[in-house]
Amino acid sequence: MFDEKFLTELTEKNDIVDVVSQYVTLGKKSGSNRFGLCPFHNEKTGSFAVNTVGQYYHCFGCHKGGGVINFIMDIEGLSFPEAVEFLAKRVGMTVPEQTPSKEGEKRNRLYALNKEAALYFVEMLRSPEGEIARSYIQTRRLSPAIVKTFGIGFAPNSWNALRDAMHAKGYSDFEMFDAGLLKKSDKGSFYDAFRNRLMFPIVDIKKNVLGFSGRTLGDDGAKYLNSPDTAIFKKGDNLFGLNIAKKSHDDFMLLVEGNVDVVMLHQAGFDSAVAALGTALTNEQARLISRFKDQVVLAYDNDTAGHKASQKAIEIFQKLDIKTKVLRIDGAKDPDEYIKTKGAAAFRNLIEKSENQMDFRLQNIQSKYDLTQTEGKIDYLKEATRVVASLPDKIAREVYARKIAEKCEVQPDSVINQVELVRRSLIKTAWRKEEHNIQNVSQNTQPHDRSLRYANLESAVAEEGVIRLMYLDPSIPCDLKADEFTSPVLGHLYEVLSQSENRSLPVLSAELQPEEVSLLVELQSKPEDLSVSGTAMKDYISKIRKSAETDMDLRELANKLKNEGKGYVGK
Repeated sequence: MFDEKFLTELTEKNDIVDVVSQYVTLGKKSGSNRFGLCPFHNEKTGSFAVNTVGQYYHCFGCHKGGGVINFIMDIEGLSFPEAVEFLAKRVGMTVPEQTPSKEGEKRNRLYALNKEAALYFVEMLRSPEGEIARSYIQTRRLSPAIVKTFGIGFAPNSWNALRDAMHAKGYSDFEMFDAGLLKKSDKGSFYDAFRNRLMFPIVDIKKNVLGFSGRTLGDDGAKYLNSPDTAIFKKGDNLFGLNIAKKSHDDFMLLVEGNVDVVMLHQAGFDSAVAALGTALTNEQARLISRFKDQVVLAYDNDTAGHKASQKAIEIFQKLDIKTKVLRIDGAKDPDEYIKTKGAAAFRNLIEKSENQMDFRLQNIQSKYDLTQTEGKIDYLKEATRVVASLPDKIAREVYARKIAEKCEVQPDSVINQVELVRRSLIKTAWRKEEHNIQNVSQNTQPHDRSLRYANLESAVAEEGVIRLMYLDPSIPCDLKADEFTSPVLGHLYEVLSQSENRSLPVLSAELQPEEVSLLVELQSKPEDLSVSGTAMKDYISKIRKSAETDMDLRELANKLKNEGKGYVGK
């Protein structure tokens, strides 16, 4: 879809270190690599490497990898063309006209369908059938202006009202099913997924309608029903209200639990409020927040579930170096109730006095133990020192060590020493885990993605060698055919490499799936002596063909024994 010259220029202007550094804190250079904590999986030791020479990234933990375009695809949840557009905008390049791919056409069609559905739900809210929804809106004291701002609508209590309306717009059942607007019965018939619900469109930062969140207006089903994951929508990658909150002048993002909470807070003047979509906060959602703010205030419900959700969110934000505070909403179950009873000014004051994340965690630990008893002090110190030991900053560790020492009336130095001892133990345990993964030969030989597993490991190792040499040294001749590869994914990589004059990563990425790019980066990162590349290629080809002959001999022997067995049973 894109000219090779354009892709090359685009990646040259978008240095991968500069791009990745906007999302990941990278350490000092070690050889040609810079390491940091992987943004794609939870880890305590940095196994995420960015190669400054080859301009690629590779995680030794989760095995994701690729060039700068692949990184933006992964981190932002974009398609290849969208990632190219993102990077082009970053450096002021104009994206050339290109023919949309089938995937791009499908995504655009789904965006258009969701927009039409959103307009339909708004229309239904104004209809006589929408009286039940309008009554609920009045009960929650939502103004007409805020309803319009969020595009709130109504799904009538019908099995096929939306379906019929979208048919009239030219959309098929299968398209609506792919968008999550229809469900399919056991008998194969389609019906509306959202019925008798107040509808909240989920809009991304580009103003695309990705899906919907419906709040029930009756006694049927779950309180909230969200669109399923589709080609354009993943619950764990998006936040409700971010399309509006990104423009807030507040220096923090306010994270709450539900859609109505977000709407109510925006109406009260707190326009930085966002919410996860029916799931616990994910790493992707936290990174999305970090693109706009470096501070977050957690305003979850004042109950056990809310406290647990806050604890998990704190751990995620801490990894991303996002300053985190926690709101203690005393005297109300949630932000909405607090504002209605005490007013917006009181809630603003509550935000300004919110606890930092470490104080919140230590307070929760303290509430579990009786510090007037010796055993309670010991148990508190054990758990609290472990939490403090997780802080990356040494000064912060010492400050909090002194605080917990004061609470338990013990010498500060003894607690400080214990914190550092626990920290060394945590680091040692993390390193052992990483070393165990590296030493597991079988795990390292097989692709991390289970869908790409090798059936013939011996042949696949040689096939990997062929791919590696073809990528690193395009001048080496190879007379293999794709069907000689025992691994379908390696065979496909061979086909793409064979047909590509330009074997640079950005050009190849346009022809490969993300998991194939990750595998290619992993393969080329393995040791290979290019001074004897011609001989190595011949050896790899020989091993592949010898393995194929062995497989053939074994199959013939198995068939022979099978036939002899049949004859023996017959006699």
